[in-house]
Amino acid sequence: MDTPSRPLLPVGLLLLTGGASRRYGAPKHLEPHPRGGTWGSHLVRVFRETLGPGPERVLGEALPEHPEVAVLEDPREGPAAALVRWAGVERVQALRWWVVPCDQVHWTREFLEDWHRAAAAADPRGDFWVAAETEQGRQVLGGFLGGRLPPALARLRFRRVGELFGALPSLTRPWAWAPFEDVDERPPTPP
Repeated sequence: MDTPSRPLLPVGLLLLTGGASRRYGAPKHLEPHPRGGTWGSHLVRVFRETLGPGPERVLGEALPEHPEVAVLEDPREGPAAALVRWAGVERVQALRWWVVPCDQVHWTREFLEDWHRAAAAADPRGDFWVAAETEQGRQVLGGFLGGRLPPALARLRFRRVGELFGALPSLTRPWAWAPFEDVDERPPTPP
């Protein structure tokens, strides 16, 4: 006799746009992306082409090109505080959430497909926060937060994302640095 299968939950997007951009000097999520649109809209597009449809959340500033994406105001206390606040109010279930800052602008469909495949193989049920171990160190942002973790995340009170990661069930997978590289400073203006 066939057992009815549990419906598959979607993968969600948590896009962090609330940073102060002190070193950069402008809101990064609004910067033009070489492939069109802004940095923020590029990441939404990559998510939708690769893992969507699924719940999409912006933690911070809204994306003018995507007013349909739900926005949760950022308490402006760093990404850890934004994630904890989100976890305390989120009611939509997802198998896992791609937690990506708006300045990781090198993501492509191919990079995300490969990375998600590896994360899903390591954590098929969404029980862990899966981060990349790159030649530049552990990259928690750009990783996948298991869908079973938001209630536990909501109870944490750490100031750094790495501390949140360490306090929750977590895994790392060796991975290439390229898609996780963030942009912290504007390139010099040519003379």
